[in-house]
Amino acid sequence: MSGDHEGNAASAGNAGDAVGRTAGWQEFGRRGLSEQEFGRARSGKHEPGSHEAGSHEAGNAPGSEPGGRELGNEVPGNEELGSEEPGNEKAGEAPGGRGQDGETRKTVWVALGANLGIAVAKAVGGGIAGSPALLSEAAHSVADSLNEVFLLASLRRSERPADPSHPFGYGKERFFWSLLAAVGIFVTGGCFSFVQGIEAFQSEESESGSGYAIGLAVLVVALLAEGTSLLRALSQVRAQAKVRQHSTLREIRRNEDPALRTVLAEDSTACLGVLLAILGMALHMATGDGAYEAWASLLIGALLVYVAYVLGKSARAQLIGEAVAPEMQQRIRDFLDGRPEIDAVTAALTMRLGPDSVMLAARVDLVAGLDSEEVEEALVRTKRELRAQWPELGQLFLDVTDASVADRVRARRAREELDDAVEERRQVDAG
Repeated sequence: MSGDHEGNAASAGNAGDAVGRTAGWQEFGRRGLSEQEFGRARSGKHEPGSHEAGSHEAGNAPGSEPGGRELGNEVPGNEELGSEEPGNEKAGEAPGGRGQDGETRKTVWVALGANLGIAVAKAVGGGIAGSPALLSEAAHSVADSLNEVFLLASLRRSERPADPSHPFGYGKERFFWSLLAAVGIFVTGGCFSFVQGIEAFQSEESESGSGYAIGLAVLVVALLAEGTSLLRALSQVRAQAKVRQHSTLREIRRNEDPALRTVLAEDSTACLGVLLAILGMALHMATGDGAYEAWASLLIGALLVYVAYVLGKSARAQLIGEAVAPEMQQRIRDFLDGRPEIDAVTAALTMRLGPDSVMLAARVDLVAGLDSEEVEEALVRTKRELRAQWPELGQLFLDVTDASVADRVRARRAREELDDAVEERRQVDAG
């Protein structure tokens, strides 16, 4: 009888454990807790250094051990992945990220030096010649010089390490200062050029042959200087395209560095603007009709406004919180779908925190039958291998959930839309 009683008690205990595990998994789905963590929470026992999993956030307290650390944060070589303590390197910075920043800084300095010298030369030449087109180009160079200062500030400020008030770092400083640069192009360059063009239509001043010759000489020198700066920017773009193994044109279209993208747009626009100014001045000298210069000034203004709009739109999207390129999203989904421990990926949300830093938040449904230790090991491996393939994943969250039929349907539709977006971009690049 005592044996039967003990057997019944053991059965009841096992049933109670099963109920407890079920409740633990339900709580795990809601709060990101492992069964092991949930059991400790229920019993009131907490191992030293233990933390609530909280969606398996990267960056636990130093020294956390298995059973007390957050799930999914294995620490190869006793170094925490994704730690963001003051003084550490930015979490998730891709290899070569700092090197690329150094190259971008050199590119911006080259552009700043060229624009400062050109702005002075254009202003003096425009004053001597009385040329509205040349004065518009001087305003363009002044705007570009101010923008380079903004971009240098963005490069410096974005390198600050994460802190309690900005736990995801300061990478988005790049996007903010790029937005200011776009505003500067619009106001200082575009609006001034429109004013110069309108005034030129109303002006009846006669042109000076010698003054215009000086103006044209200044523009030719400016074209050489702007071309040199443009070649420097293009050289950096080509180097990045070679590393990423795709064409230079695709790199120009897809480049995620707002500082480099702004310099490239400015230098391209500057070269085209100088050509327009030369054409307007040459036609004015040949025909004696100042309307050619007025139209050249208006075209320069329209060009600057368009570039400001494109750069501002891009900076706005990145400030709000833009996802990474569809191709990268697709590869991440393929990786997660291919994990044997993962039954379904219900969401894989990304946001770019800076040119070399990305946040990934994924909700996954694991296969049935895994115990708490197996769950932990699976998440550790998954996070480690994700970072090995995509070092820019500075913030990585894996949330284990119980996927419903509706979740799976939504996930399947989202995947189809993602595949369509990737195919569309592939066709654009091929065309």
